Amino acid sequence: MVLEDKYRYELVKLDTERGEILCRYYSSNTHNSASVSVIYVTGIGGGWGTPALGLYPRLCGSLARMGIDGLRVRYRHPTDLLESVFDTLAGVAFLKEKHRTKAIGLVGHSFGGAVVIQAAVESSDIVSTIVTLATQSFGAAHEVSKLNQGTSALMIHGTDDKVLPVCCSEQVYQKAHEPKQIVLCEGAGHGLDEVSEEVYELVYGWLVNNLFLSRDTS
Repeated sequence: MVLEDKYRYELVKLDTERGEILCRYYSSNTHNSASVSVIYVTGIGGGWGTPALGLYPRLCGSLARMGIDGLRVRYRHPTDLLESVFDTLAGVAFLKEKHRTKAIGLVGHSFGGAVVIQAAVESSDIVSTIVTLATQSFGAAHEVSKLNQGTSALMIHGTDDKVLPVCCSEQVYQKAHEPKQIVLCEGAGHGLDEVSEEVYELVYGWLVNNLFLSRDTS
């Protein structure tokens, strides 16, 4: 196990026909019953980037204590949408094969918003909820309407985003099915650092409520 700040994870290498995909896996160690998991992806910067002042490792740590595994996926080609969707789907396959995973949530920032929406469409049998943070509309607004009925969606966007305007998330929200929610954070920029605590509370609550509901009712 490796220590990232105060959150422990296992470095996982997924071998695929398109190359090796690096992931950080945060185990809840509660696999005596069907598990639930969350996959986190970043924007075109790639690497282990995270919005909102360390949101991803923080969520991985706190949700693991609630019995929810976390997997952070590092894109092989972070500017290529199709390849990044492939990488995310490889993460989904890993969770399905490793444990009796019954429900998966996908969280993506910026470019990653389009990634998780498209990945959710392709893995509708197990993805029950998505969260987009300051998402782009390209590759997202049209595709989100293809999600299964009942797949819940939370969109969060800062009103002072100079990279992707708030209308991007609004377009995605308009096309999404219920259940859905959009939260516009006043004065926040693209990284949502100014409202990091609010974003953490929103995403944490959303994932806990939606994933456990999906597991218990499926």
